[in-house]
Amino acid sequence: MEHTPPPFFKRGPAPLVRLFFFASLSLALLVLDARFRYADGLRGSLAWVAYPLQRAATAPIDFLSAVGDYFSTQAQLVEDNATLRAKTLALSQAAQRYEAAEAEAVQLRRLIGAAEKLEVKATPAEVLYAGRDPYSHKVFINLGESHGVKPGSPVTDEAGVVGQVTRVHPFVSEVSLLTDQDQATPVQVVRNGLRAVGFGGGPSGMLELRFMAANAEIQNGDRLVTSGIDGTYPAGLPVATVVRIERDAEHSFARVVCKPAAGVDRGRFVLVLSDETARPPRPEETQPGKDRREKGRRVRAKEKDA
Repeated sequence: MEHTPPPFFKRGPAPLVRLFFFASLSLALLVLDARFRYADGLRGSLAWVAYPLQRAATAPIDFLSAVGDYFSTQAQLVEDNATLRAKTLALSQAAQRYEAAEAEAVQLRRLIGAAEKLEVKATPAEVLYAGRDPYSHKVFINLGESHGVKPGSPVTDEAGVVGQVTRVHPFVSEVSLLTDQDQATPVQVVRNGLRAVGFGGGPSGMLELRFMAANAEIQNGDRLVTSGIDGTYPAGLPVATVVRIERDAEHSFARVVCKPAAGVDRGRFVLVLSDETARPPRPEETQPGKDRREKGRRVRAKEKDA
């Protein structure tokens, strides 16, 4: 009969021996792995098996971190959006002011160039506002009697005639535009020298040549300039271009519609012209019948004296 203890109660190597054994084994495996890379495949397999467990373990932390980042990002985006909108509005206003200033500078340069070409004195002026009467085409400029502006002075821009000063105040002046219905401008066709009178078309913003003979030598595209025979406008200033001619056999006159050359409805700066050239006075206009009657009276008076 065998007196050996059951397997459960069998004692193996001593714990210190086992510790030494496993420590030596681990050290040997570390040296072999560092030297010959024997455990790379095993390490990769274990990492592949352990990756889902790692992701599952870190999923709650990643979820909480993503939620926090989302809300913080949304708040930052809202703040950045408000800041960018304010900057965009400021830049837009600055860009509009820059464009307006650039347009004014371009117009001023053109006015300076136009003033240098004129043989009369030209004073730059700024358009302040338009007239309140909707049926008249008038504007007010920032030059008045204190600046030497006189009634009747022509007003032009870099393209041509704008109008005429019709009323002068101490510091502002009223300018009736070329298209005002009460304005009449003596003009001349550049192509053939034909003279006519241009009247303002009113709401249409055009110019009309009235009382033109139906067979007058004028055609579309003809350029009109000031004739200078009125003693107000210097001769040769661009006025308008013929755009439409209406001829009717039943009427003796043709209707000629012209487009103004100058910016009568736009632009902020104009030139006020003043011609200081001395002209001979106009002769007194007398009727032929009246002259004969006056001469007869003088003859009869002489006969009575004799």
